[in-house]
Amino acid sequence: MTHEPKGSKPGSIHERHQSTRANTIPSVEFSIPPSVLDPPVQKIVSQCPLRRTQNGDAQEKSVANEDYCAAPNDEEAQSFVTDEVTYPEGGRQAWLVVLGSFCGTIVAFGMMNTVGIFQAYVSEHQLKDYNESTIGWIFGLYVFLSFFCGIQIGPIFDAHGPRMLILAGSILMSASMLLLGLCTQYWHFMLCFGFVGGLGTSLIFTPAISTIGHFFLAKRGNATGIAAAGGSLGGIIFPIMLQRLFPAIGFAWATRIMGFIFIFNCSIAVLFTRSRLPPKPGQSVMPDLRIFKDPSFALLTAAIYFMEWGLFVPITYLTSFAMASGAITPAFSYQLIAIMNAGSCIGRWAPGYIADKLGRFNSMIAALALCSASTIMLWLPASILEPTKSADATTIKALTIVYTLIFGFASGSNISLTPVCVGQLCDTNEYGRYYATCYTVVSFGTLTGIPIAGSLVQAARGRFWGVVIWTGLCYIVALGCFICSRACKVGWKLGVKF
Repeated sequence: MTHEPKGSKPGSIHERHQSTRANTIPSVEFSIPPSVLDPPVQKIVSQCPLRRTQNGDAQEKSVANEDYCAAPNDEEAQSFVTDEVTYPEGGRQAWLVVLGSFCGTIVAFGMMNTVGIFQAYVSEHQLKDYNESTIGWIFGLYVFLSFFCGIQIGPIFDAHGPRMLILAGSILMSASMLLLGLCTQYWHFMLCFGFVGGLGTSLIFTPAISTIGHFFLAKRGNATGIAAAGGSLGGIIFPIMLQRLFPAIGFAWATRIMGFIFIFNCSIAVLFTRSRLPPKPGQSVMPDLRIFKDPSFALLTAAIYFMEWGLFVPITYLTSFAMASGAITPAFSYQLIAIMNAGSCIGRWAPGYIADKLGRFNSMIAALALCSASTIMLWLPASILEPTKSADATTIKALTIVYTLIFGFASGSNISLTPVCVGQLCDTNEYGRYYATCYTVVSFGTLTGIPIAGSLVQAARGRFWGVVIWTGLCYIVALGCFICSRACKVGWKLGVKF
C-alpha cells in the first residue's frame, strides 16, 4: 500500500466557477451565475456596466452568449423586461377583438340603456300596484350587480382570460330575457331581471371592455369607444323594437325575440374576444384595496361613483317624465331613449378618438361639464314648466328633445372613457383588477340611485324637478373630483395632455 499523494501537483487554484462581481455599484448587487445549465428558453439579458481589467487600460463587456448579467430571479432585471410591453395597435386579431367586444356591449350595455323602457312598461302593467321607489329597486339591483360582481370577475379575467366569463354571461343574459315574459309578480322581476340579468351583464361587459387594453395603448380611447358604441346601438334598436312589439305581439314574445338577438350577438362575442398578455406571476383573484392609497385613483373612483349615481336616473326615468309631463305622447316618450342612445352612439366613439389626441382626463372633464350644464339649463326648466298652454307644451317638448340629444352625446363618454382613465393610472396586467375594484365601489351608488330618484318623484307628488336637481348635483360633484384627480398627477395647468 503506497503513501504517494494522488492527483496532480498542488499549485495555484483558479476558481473559474465562482460568481464574480459584475458591477461596482454597492446598492445594486448582482452576479454572473456559476452555471450555464439554466433553461435557454427565456434568458434575461440586460445592459451591464463595463468593468475595468486589472491593468486599468481596457474595458470588457460582462455579457456572453451563455452567461447572463442577472439571474432569472433578479427582480430588477425582471421588471426591466416586463415594462417593455408592446401593443399591436391594430391588425386583424386586434380589430376582431374590438368586434367581439362591440357585440358583447350590444347585449350588456344595450340592455342597461333600455331599463327605462322596462321600468315605464311594468309600472303601468304588471307592477302597477307598486310605487316608483319599490319598482326602482328591481332596476337598482340590476345595475348594482352589473358593476359589483366585477370584484371577482376582473381578477379572474386577469388570471384566466375573457372567454369562459363571456360564455357564462351569455347564458345568463339569454335566459333572463327568454324567461322575462313569464314574470307576473314583483319577486319574479327581481329574480329574473334584477339578479340573473345583472350578474350576466357583469360577466359580459367587464372582460369585454378590459380585453381592449391588451391590444391597444396609444389608440386605446378610440378602440374602447368603438367597442362601447355597441351599447348605444343596442339602446337605439331595442327601445324602438319593443315599442312596436309590445302592442303587436305582447310583452312575452317581444322579450323572447330580444333574447334571440342576445344569443346571436353573444355567439360573436365568445368567438372573437380574447386576451393577449400573460397573467402577472403570483397574482391572486382577490382585489388589492391598497390601490386606494393613490389619491388620484381614490378621487377618480369617487368621481365615477357620483357620475354613475346621476347617469342612470335620466336613462331610467326620462320616458316616465315625458309621459307624466302631458306635453309628449306615450309613443314618442318611448322613442326618447332611442334618441338619447343615438346621441350616445356618437358620444362614445368621438370623445375616445379626441381623448387619444388631447388627453383622456381632459376629454372626460369636458364631457362632465356638458352633462352638468345640459341637465341644469335644459331638463330643469322642462320639469318646472306646466303645459297649461300649447306654447308651454311645445317648449317642454323642445327642451326635452334637445336635452335628450345633448345629454346622450355627453354621457356616452361616461361609459367609454372611464375604463381608459382607470387604465391610465395602472399597469396593463393590473388593469382588470383596478377597473373591477373601482366599479365595485361605484356599484353601491347605482344600487341606491334609481330608488332615491323614485322616492324624489313621490315626494314631489309626481313632479320630476327633484330628480333633475339630484342628477345635476351628482354631475357637478363628479366634475370636481375628476379635476382634482387630474391635478394629483399633472397639476392645475390646463394645457397638459393627460
